[in-house]
Amino acid sequence: MHIDASHLTSLFEHAAEGIILTNGEGKIVLVNPAAQRTFGYDESEIIGHHIEILIPNRFSKHHAELRAGFYENPQHRVMGHGRDLYAKTKDGSEIPVEVSLSFYKREEELFVTAFIVDITHRKKIEQSILTQQKQLEQMTSDMRKLNADLENKVEERTIILKEALQELEKSQRSLSEALDKEKELNEIKSRFVSMASHEFRTPLSTVLSSAALASKYTAPEDQEKRERHLRRIKESVKHLNDLLEDFLSLGKLEEGKVLVKAEPIELQDFLEEVAEEMKTITKKDQKIYLDCNSHRLFISDKKLLKNILINLISNAIKFSQENSSVWVKADHSSNTLVLSVKDEGIGISEEDQQYLFASFYRGQNAVNIQGTGLGLHIVKRYIGLLHGNIRLESKLNEGTIITVELPQLEELE
Repeated sequence: MHIDASHLTSLFEHAAEGIILTNGEGKIVLVNPAAQRTFGYDESEIIGHHIEILIPNRFSKHHAELRAGFYENPQHRVMGHGRDLYAKTKDGSEIPVEVSLSFYKREEELFVTAFIVDITHRKKIEQSILTQQKQLEQMTSDMRKLNADLENKVEERTIILKEALQELEKSQRSLSEALDKEKELNEIKSRFVSMASHEFRTPLSTVLSSAALASKYTAPEDQEKRERHLRRIKESVKHLNDLLEDFLSLGKLEEGKVLVKAEPIELQDFLEEVAEEMKTITKKDQKIYLDCNSHRLFISDKKLLKNILINLISNAIKFSQENSSVWVKADHSSNTLVLSVKDEGIGISEEDQQYLFASFYRGQNAVNIQGTGLGLHIVKRYIGLLHGNIRLESKLNEGTIITVELPQLEELE
């Protein structure tokens, strides 16, 4: 199909990105209106100059060397991902940019096209996100200090904890709103937001519900009930602390900083404890059923195993409707533990299943359900640390079964 040259001219003139064409000498031969607006130059002021006129002085000499190297071995590339790039405007100020390069040859002369995007607004949003993260980290540090005195000052600490949690939830909402506005920025899917939106919900719900119930038991004869809820608060806050210390970012997994600590686990009690905790997030009339076939202790990392189960059960709950069931089965035979979590949820298509354990991946039928796309990725990494494996069976609108096989570890002294 023949394309009218006027369409190409309009595309160049009306493009939202800045477009600059340079010749084999690195001189500017074409510049579109968007680039003129970005850099503050008129066309007549910039054509014929070397591209280094747009490079900050401290980089211009090195850039000329890089340009020469590029001309010797040209290739299409995107620049600015993973490191900061800056350009210089007519008034000498610097702006952060992303640059894509392409090239072609005409009559044996090399021409390079640069597509330039001013990302000043995005950088401001990123800085705002980082500031909020630091505030959340500071609040979490304050929560740990409060937890140390929780047993001796029950009523006072419960009130302070509730206020801190309310502020934390408010900050989470602010972060979520910022993410909704900048969905195209994968880097804003930061490690802390992932933790806050996917990992914190269950222990936070436990703390809030137990704090509310504990404040109602004021009579002396209610001491046992108060202590029971205090234990739940302490365990959940400890779980939060552990999450913050170990999984504030996926970087710790990448750097090998998550260590395995093997210990004996009484599976029946362990599963009942996890199921009881997960009941706080079930939907109306949802049920969790346990089936544990174990007659002796299983040696593994209890914390990692708990995080694996919480992720799998919370997914089963989240992706199932009201009045549905979730089945958790444990079969401990020989030196192997087989755990399975089955639901009656929306299921996963065959197309999505091959990508499901990748970070930030969401199934096509789950885009409207809250989540970060990190849960199953983290689960698979945990299972790898425990030398196990995971498999998935699912059908759309029928449900999903996720099965985990773990070998028994050697108990650490």
